[in-house]
Amino acid sequence: MSIPPPDRAPTDPPPSYGAIANLIATYAELVDAGDFARVGILLADATFTSAAGSVSGRDAIEKMLRDSLIVYDDGTPRTKHITTNVAIEVDEEAGTAISRSYFTALQALPDLVLQPIVSGRYQDRFARRDGQWRFVERRVRTDLIGDVSRHLRHAAAEQSSSSDAHL
Repeated sequence: MSIPPPDRAPTDPPPSYGAIANLIATYAELVDAGDFARVGILLADATFTSAAGSVSGRDAIEKMLRDSLIVYDDGTPRTKHITTNVAIEVDEEAGTAISRSYFTALQALPDLVLQPIVSGRYQDRFARRDGQWRFVERRVRTDLIGDVSRHLRHAAAEQSSSSDAHL
């Protein structure tokens, strides 16, 4: 990192960078709050792609989250998504942007100590529509997987059926 010469003050990033960073952070906050309806709104113009496949649009994204994630009595999945290494590239003229970032999801339950359960990368595309930045694509690539049996419904079902086979 270079230090600007004394005659030049550092400049703040353009407002687009902050708006896009806020979208990335808002996604994590809403998933952790179990507010899948608002995640659907946030990604209403987007395609969401993960190892499980691709879905597009508000209702499909909300349904995918409801069908995939385990929610507890407090209405949340008892997770905290930490997003780091955020790199944003904006084309102001075209009104488009891309970003890449890392994520780590932590989970804790009364009988489960706080622990990382999954880690990976987001690759996002954005478009400015009616003066507002919007997600148009979120690609999730999982790199490291821990114990997701209390986070993902299919993992819990697989663990349950394999346990039953040993009874």
